[in-house]
Amino acid sequence: MKKIGILMGSDSDLPIAEKAISALEEFQVPFEVHVYSAHRTPYEAADFALRARERGMGVIIAIAGMAAHLAGAMAANTTLPVIGVPAKSTNLDGMDALLATVQMPKGMPVATVAIDGGYNAGLLAVEMLAISDDELAEKLSFKKKADADKVLEKSRIVEEKYNK
Repeated sequence: MKKIGILMGSDSDLPIAEKAISALEEFQVPFEVHVYSAHRTPYEAADFALRARERGMGVIIAIAGMAAHLAGAMAANTTLPVIGVPAKSTNLDGMDALLATVQMPKGMPVATVAIDGGYNAGLLAVEMLAISDDELAEKLSFKKKADADKVLEKSRIVEEKYNK
């Protein structure tokens, strides 16, 4: 199975990365985690992206706040899918990171999830791998059904209380 590369622009992004990790662990998808900044360690970040495929990666998740160029830097240096996770910051509540992540130039696609959306980034990475992995696809189907069952049970409780 391909691995997921999780990169953070700063170790302050670790709580968001841990949400992605929890999704990957839930589906038993291998991963590795690094702190590489697009601005402070540009050579290391570029090297990671350039060598990701040969190192067994299938998807890269890039988490960064403020200027949030990490996802774009990854996309510029790989043909693997890149998922950008904008991180909330103190100045603009993460809107700066969201716009920096989602506004990529033509030819540099980055899938972008919600601000601090680490879990969904992990889940999206699993879905990307499941395109060619039937076992993962089956696990995803089971999860979606279990999630739906939880909502329907809550609906049943509300309906019993109010629909008389």
